[in-house]
Amino acid sequence: MTAGTSGHLPVAEPAAVRRAAVRLVRADGRAFAAVLVLNALAAGAGLAGPWLLGRIVDGVGAGGGVRAVDRLALGILLCSLAQLLLARWARYVGHRFGERTLARVREEFVDRTLALPASVVERAGTGDLTARGTADVAAVGTTLRDVGPDLLIHTLEALFLLGAVFVLAPLLGAFGVLGLTGIWFALRWYLRRARDGYLAEGAATSEVAEILAATASGARTVEAFGLQERRIGASREALETSRRTRLYTLYLRTVFFPVVEVSYIVPVAGVLLIGGALHARGAVSLGAVVTAALYLRQLGEPLDQILMRVEQLQSSGASFARVEGLARAPRSGPAGSAAPADDRIDVTGVRYAYERGGEVLRGVDLTVRPGERLAVVGPSGAGKTTLSRLLAGVDAPSAGTVTVGGVPVVGLEPERLRRQVVLVTQEHHVFLGTVRDNLLIAEPSATDDALWAALTAVGADGWVRELPDGLGTVLGSGGCATDGSQAQQLALARVVLADPHTLILDEATALLDPTTARHTERALAAVLEGRTVIAIAHRLHTAHDADRVAVMEDGRLTELGTHESLVAAGGAYAALWHSWHGDEPSPS
Repeated sequence: MTAGTSGHLPVAEPAAVRRAAVRLVRADGRAFAAVLVLNALAAGAGLAGPWLLGRIVDGVGAGGGVRAVDRLALGILLCSLAQLLLARWARYVGHRFGERTLARVREEFVDRTLALPASVVERAGTGDLTARGTADVAAVGTTLRDVGPDLLIHTLEALFLLGAVFVLAPLLGAFGVLGLTGIWFALRWYLRRARDGYLAEGAATSEVAEILAATASGARTVEAFGLQERRIGASREALETSRRTRLYTLYLRTVFFPVVEVSYIVPVAGVLLIGGALHARGAVSLGAVVTAALYLRQLGEPLDQILMRVEQLQSSGASFARVEGLARAPRSGPAGSAAPADDRIDVTGVRYAYERGGEVLRGVDLTVRPGERLAVVGPSGAGKTTLSRLLAGVDAPSAGTVTVGGVPVVGLEPERLRRQVVLVTQEHHVFLGTVRDNLLIAEPSATDDALWAALTAVGADGWVRELPDGLGTVLGSGGCATDGSQAQQLALARVVLADPHTLILDEATALLDPTTARHTERALAAVLEGRTVIAIAHRLHTAHDADRVAVMEDGRLTELGTHESLVAAGGAYAALWHSWHGDEPSPS
């Protein structure tokens, strides 16, 4: 399943998850090996206690004195202390290994997310991506930090205990293993169902997050169009699906764990019964029977932990599959793609249709010359925003080509694309951090002087200087609040710092008042002198200031020329211009 066809972000197959896990282990192989060695030593020290106790039983039975018992008891104490220290050291090393590995998972997730085309993210929904980056990454982190080390510790301990029983008395060991077969069948039943169950639970959680995020971000639209009941209904349906998936995984656990708990008693009881019969015949000593029973009784704790961790691994494994699935998602463009010959943009025979809608663009031809200021105007639904997304490489045309310097825009690698063309919409974001942090995202090497110059260019230097710590003022949650116009000015300042050769403004100043918007657009035009500026114009003063105006109607480019020539032509643009001014066109 791919994001491009279904709209959902892909999920990694089990084999891919295993390869990813091996890759992470190899990245910190020395620490992982240290964890294994320390756990093996701790498990070995833990074997000494029951064996020494068996020696005490046999020694007392043979008439041994108090001194021999005291020596063996001291050995038990020392071995227990050694086991405690080794186990704590192993856990410490294991947790450090887990935290470093989790850091790698997070870094990979961020890199892969940033490499996703915007169209893929939009089709998949930000809720799915958010759920993967929060709940799923956190689940993977818990596994790497806690579940993984614990599983190693208890697996080694269980293997050592079983091996010790076989070494002590092979017949008793065979009966002990036979008594554990119930756990094997229960585990197989559980594992066959668990992965699909937890993947369904994760998908349902993503769907809930997506609906909540979409409803919250579009709250004004929901209220304006009276969609409250519809959104509530969608939320209830998603929550019901989530409830059913969680109940299914709960059902799996309620069947699995009781069977396992009962299975722990069987091998101990069997060894005591069989061992008693063998001891009566003189086949084994009483100490050997006691030691074997203690080993198998002691086996219950690591097995219990192993099976609990296996259950957690099913949940976290599904989360890891969702996190690792981003590696299979489409990328923005291949590294090493051809460099554009110049900054000229050519749109040739472009058609575009959304997956769940009709055709939006119907054969658009347009050439944007380097350094030109082009305004694209037209009624709502004419295809202006869709054209801007194609020009910025966000979407690929269904037919035709959009090239910059002779190279398809969608074929540019991400870093080159961001330096060639930047799309700025009315959507904006203030990142948690200082004003300086928010600006350095666009150009990490920029000096404070460059930051102030960018803020001045968009008219934001005044209110930033009034902040308590200027560029060092913390914004966002817990810091200074910013209104919509201030957030939009910060976004425009980032564009100035990024310094692309082509800037596409799609209602980029929509949240600014008319006076501030006009000042900001003129300031940007002054700063970007010599750059190509394509403005999706809803305020026609932007078209008045442009070198040329392109008029879109019903997905087609119907007029192209200067403001004066189009007004004089008396066509669609002239009608828009006169309507915007509230006057009637003069008779010809």
